[in-house]
Amino acid sequence: MLKAFKSHLKKHFPRLLDQHFLLACSGGIDSMVLVDLCKRSKLDFAVAHCNFRLRGESSEGDEAFVRETAINLNIPYYITHFDTVGYMNNNKVSLLMAARELRYAWFAEIMAANGIERLVTAHHADDDLETFLINLSRGTGIDGLVGIPERTANISRPLLKFSRIEISTYAEEQGVQWREDQTNAETKYLRNNIRHRILPLLKELNPSFLKHFKNTQYYLGQTAEIARNQIEQVREALFLKEDNLIKIPVTSLMTLNPLEGYLYALFKNFGFTEWGDIKNLLSAMSGKEVRSATHRLVKDRDFLLLKTLEPEDHSKYLIYEHEKAIVEPVALTIRMVERMTDFGKNILYVDKNALKYPLTVRKWKKGDYFYPLGLNGKKKLSKFFKDEKIDMISKENQWLLCSEGSIVWVVGRRADDRFKVTEKTSQILKFELN
Repeated sequence: MLKAFKSHLKKHFPRLLDQHFLLACSGGIDSMVLVDLCKRSKLDFAVAHCNFRLRGESSEGDEAFVRETAINLNIPYYITHFDTVGYMNNNKVSLLMAARELRYAWFAEIMAANGIERLVTAHHADDDLETFLINLSRGTGIDGLVGIPERTANISRPLLKFSRIEISTYAEEQGVQWREDQTNAETKYLRNNIRHRILPLLKELNPSFLKHFKNTQYYLGQTAEIARNQIEQVREALFLKEDNLIKIPVTSLMTLNPLEGYLYALFKNFGFTEWGDIKNLLSAMSGKEVRSATHRLVKDRDFLLLKTLEPEDHSKYLIYEHEKAIVEPVALTIRMVERMTDFGKNILYVDKNALKYPLTVRKWKKGDYFYPLGLNGKKKLSKFFKDEKIDMISKENQWLLCSEGSIVWVVGRRADDRFKVTEKTSQILKFELN
């Protein structure tokens, strides 16, 4: 196995041959065999061990074993302890998820502090098969079936090529010592249940099952790559970027077939999982929306608007008399002028004596109205937005310049007639949006 491991590194992981890396080590057979292989291959690495304090003396024994092994082999090591149960309760996640989040966050800290670019883990072929079956049992798309990737931006898994039997055989032949986690034998966890009850049956039915599974995953991976290229072309054609949002024409989405498959592929990277809700959004009234943990998708007439989810801003910003500029929430320059010269939507001229200080800048809210310059009478902002065909997201981001509650300017769009410059105006104040 050592010869095959070295050959595998040379072909698929050349960076590990001359780069210092971090190796995640639990003390179990998989990670201890990986430590042995890397040491015999004369690689430059440090080991990192997490004590999750879940198994009492056994957890302490694992920590001591990893520390002693690292010292005996003259390998740099890092060890930490976690209050895993406390993290699980505080963050409302499962125990397995808590342990995962804690360890990978800690690995990232070590790597950032020490200039280490790559983490190496001991996932092997049987782990890959177990993950496949777990995802299959829960329902997944093709991405959940192509398996654990051998490489990501900063993680390498050089044992994925090797089976659990190969690893066990190597450990026995080379006298590799390891610690046995007794919880691995418990079948109350889904992964362990699959490992001890389902995989043996599959391998009994077909001794070459694992080999054929890896071939199947390879073909699935090729198909997934073709699908990704197609989806990227569709996304490039339909996702129209405008300022800080993306507009997607509904009619174009409706022509895609199969629709549900395209919706899944186009929006899954934005955290959406309720595909039925997104499909219903296509025929919904304007204003309806679907949210993920990170994004919102809003129906606006003939488009879906995709935007990063941000906290609502209820702030009110003040402008005091004699201020010459503000930078929040919008950048405005303010100055007295003798006459009106240049014009445009980004420029406002007002009769200074009509203003009451301090002025305020705030978001619009339901019920707001103003007296649009050049029109007789007042108009609700909601009606103004509709007439101007302003989309839902832009409406939510609209700022108003106000004087004692009265709208002076729908910033960047329309001035209020009540504050306009007239023949009686003695002081002209100019606001310019930068």
